[in-house]
Amino acid sequence: MPKGGKKGGHKGRMRTYTSPEEIDAQMKAEKERKKNEEAAAEEGAAVNDDDQTEDKLAGSGSEDSDDGGSQKRKGVEGLIEIENPNRAAQKSKKVTEIELEGPKQLSRREREEIEKQKAKERYMKMHLAGKTDQAKADLARLAIIRKQREEAAKKKDEERKAKEAAQAAAAAAKGLHTLSLK
Repeated sequence: MPKGGKKGGHKGRMRTYTSPEEIDAQMKAEKERKKNEEAAAEEGAAVNDDDQTEDKLAGSGSEDSDDGGSQKRKGVEGLIEIENPNRAAQKSKKVTEIELEGPKQLSRREREEIEKQKAKERYMKMHLAGKTDQAKADLARLAIIRKQREEAAKKKDEERKAKEAAQAAAAAAKGLHTLSLK
């Protein structure tokens, strides 16, 4: 017996096979359905083209007349009528309809973000001017560091001078030794 158990199906059911006549009938029905759909689509497209050409020839100037009610609906939406007042159909705006000149209403988050950026800029200006507490503390710390560096530089300079003086004294003493030997 193979690994998978019985070969032949689940719980002893017999396999059923589709006869060639049934397959032919299904294929014919499918072809007819496709032909009907294509004919309906062509007929609908021809009607839409005729309507559009008539509108253009008439020159009514009404560009807002979109086919909002005759949109193709997905799934079961076409079968069920929905009257939801909260559901607004999304209508695409044309470039000429968009108002760029009017005052734009900002959302709360956008407003807070702009205020935050302005506050940061004000703080940085005051900080650079040395008016904030942090800037004062930084300047005091820098002054202390400058003093320490100046003291270290003076000390290093004095040590260098003392070392040079010691070397000069040693050289002079060495020079005396060399003179006395001659």
